[in-house]
Amino acid sequence: MDAATKVEMQPALSPGSSCPGPEWPEQERADQLARGAALKWASGIFYQPEQLARLDQYRSREVQRTCSLEARIKSVVQSYLEGVKTGVWQLVQAHEAVQGAREALGQVHGLLRSMAEATQDLEPLREQVAQHKQLQALSQLMPRLRAVPAAVAHTQTLIDAQQLLEAYVSLQELEQLQEETWAPLGGLEVPVFEGLGPLAEALGLAVEAAAGAAGKLAREDPALLVAAMRVAEVDAGRTTSLGQAPRDWRQRCLRALQEGLEKTHFGRPLLPGPGALAGWLEALQVALPAELATAEALIAPCCPPHYKVVQLWAHTLHGGLRCCLQQLLKGPELVAADAFTLLHWALHVYLGPEMMGSLELGPEADVSQLEPLLTLENIEQLEATFVAKVQASVAQWMQKALDGEVAEWGRAQEPDTDPSGFYHSPMPATVLQILEENIRVTSLVSESMQQRVHGMALSELGTFLRSFSDALIRFSRDHLTGEAVAPHYVPYLLATLNHQSALSSSVSVLQSDGVASGVLAPVETVLDELQRRICRLVLEALLVELQPLFAALPSRRWLSSSELLEDVCERTARFCRDFQRVRNPAVQLLLAEAERTVVLQYLRALMQGRLVCRGADERTKAAERLKHDAAQLRELFLGLGLKESVQCAPVLLALRELLNLRDPTLLGLEVAGLRQKFPDVSEDHISALLDLRGDVSREQRLAALISLQALPQPSPPACHRALFSLVPAPTPTPSSCLPSGSCA
Repeated sequence: MDAATKVEMQPALSPGSSCPGPEWPEQERADQLARGAALKWASGIFYQPEQLARLDQYRSREVQRTCSLEARIKSVVQSYLEGVKTGVWQLVQAHEAVQGAREALGQVHGLLRSMAEATQDLEPLREQVAQHKQLQALSQLMPRLRAVPAAVAHTQTLIDAQQLLEAYVSLQELEQLQEETWAPLGGLEVPVFEGLGPLAEALGLAVEAAAGAAGKLAREDPALLVAAMRVAEVDAGRTTSLGQAPRDWRQRCLRALQEGLEKTHFGRPLLPGPGALAGWLEALQVALPAELATAEALIAPCCPPHYKVVQLWAHTLHGGLRCCLQQLLKGPELVAADAFTLLHWALHVYLGPEMMGSLELGPEADVSQLEPLLTLENIEQLEATFVAKVQASVAQWMQKALDGEVAEWGRAQEPDTDPSGFYHSPMPATVLQILEENIRVTSLVSESMQQRVHGMALSELGTFLRSFSDALIRFSRDHLTGEAVAPHYVPYLLATLNHQSALSSSVSVLQSDGVASGVLAPVETVLDELQRRICRLVLEALLVELQPLFAALPSRRWLSSSELLEDVCERTARFCRDFQRVRNPAVQLLLAEAERTVVLQYLRALMQGRLVCRGADERTKAAERLKHDAAQLRELFLGLGLKESVQCAPVLLALRELLNLRDPTLLGLEVAGLRQKFPDVSEDHISALLDLRGDVSREQRLAALISLQALPQPSPPACHRALFSLVPAPTPTPSSCLPSGSCA
């Protein structure tokens, strides 16, 4: 069967049927799908021609099925319509019930409005009932309320008599009565209880006063202290239904304990005045441990354990002392002694076994948690104050010592001597002692303070030495110019050399432990310079003595007699006689410089060209005179105590060889040997010595000088001391100038 045939088999819709139109696109689509499914079924059944014979059977079956479906649909629609009818009836019934409820609510609203009006009319009656209940309760409590004023007065009497526990019990009874009255009276405040607030405050003040005097009460009336602590603890657990704020007597007791302790030991009037700090600290050193011992033995047993009385005492004392010291440091600047005392006490004594570090203090004190008594800024301030004050004092004292020493230089008698016969003055030892003591005593405080004072001491010592040197220059100038002639000028110069030696040998006492080894180098440099300056002044005085004698040397008289050098030796010996009062090693230095000064004057005289040998005989005499003079100078200074190894007189023997040379053509070799021994000899010096010979031709002179110029400059030996470089050579004549050089 084809699709067209199957379509024709479908029952046509009646004109009155509800055929879905374009308004129902879903139904139209469903209809199309149904038709397509039917066509597909029909084409599958009637695919073969022989199957058309069964067309009537299929048609009959489909008609029956269609009728069955229509019957079922009608049944469903009928059932649906009956349910809709039932629902509509129920809605009608509900609407009628709602209308009835609305009418009933309107009636109830009217009734409630009338009842509210009746209630307002009954409000005065209700108030009368409440008043009646309050009056009834009040009439029942009246006997107890009449006793309240007397109980308040009695409680105040107990407080005044310091019967704190009894007073607190009485106060509790009154407050209990107040609570019992409050509820029945509906929170009505009864005037008779107005005195309870001031009464409670009076009791709190009494408890607080007892806590503030805990130290005294623990010794005199511990029962009162115990009562105060018990009252504070019992009240801490108090609860009330009246909405009152907690009294917090426990915290007030703790504050009173602290404030009373601070006031006793660190009240403002007790701050020490200038110069009284040491006594104040000594008193605290006794009082604070005693206070801690009292707290542990007497006060702690009177207080609850959780008060930790010993720890509270230790921390309160520490905090009060710390604040007190901060106030002290904000005041006028302390003197040096007070700054030192406070630093030593705070850093060592306070934490030492005599006070907070005592073995008798148990772990309850908990002193390990205490913050430093002085801050780093406080320590810096105190150290700076101490160093500045000590520096000013040391500078003033050392200036006085110097002024006193300088005043003695003009005395009519010689300097004082010690038992060994050496010039002596207590000034060097005193200077070093005062500096060393200041350094040593600061080691008791801290390493930083010791380093500060050590640097200050070295600075002041350097300043003192420079002032000492300047004073020597003024002393020498005034003496030499005649403004203030010193009767014993040289002895006092020699005495100052002993002072320098004493300072130099003892300055090591300022080398304290923990200080770098090179810090004394600047002071040692100043001491060395002072020694050289004193030696120069002594040698200048020696030159004043000797220069007139060397004015006649060399001369014909010198060639024929030893009288000139004997006068030199005699005057030198007399001048150096007091050298024996100078301590070693300064005396050896002084003798060596004196011997070199004499030799230099001798060489200076030889170089002046005052004598020219007229022949071999005079050259021989001059050579022998040099030899004799060298031996005489050697014996002189050996007798004075100068070691031969450091003497300069052997230079005369070298010059003797130059004068004693008989063959002038060998002068070059002799000059080379002289240069080898004395590297600082110059061509001008050689020319002056050749002039002294008197037999050297121009060609021989030039040959000797050229050979000298050709020699390499020898390096001076380690023990070499300059001689010729300190002797000015005369201006050479044109005939002695080298071809390659220029005449000066």
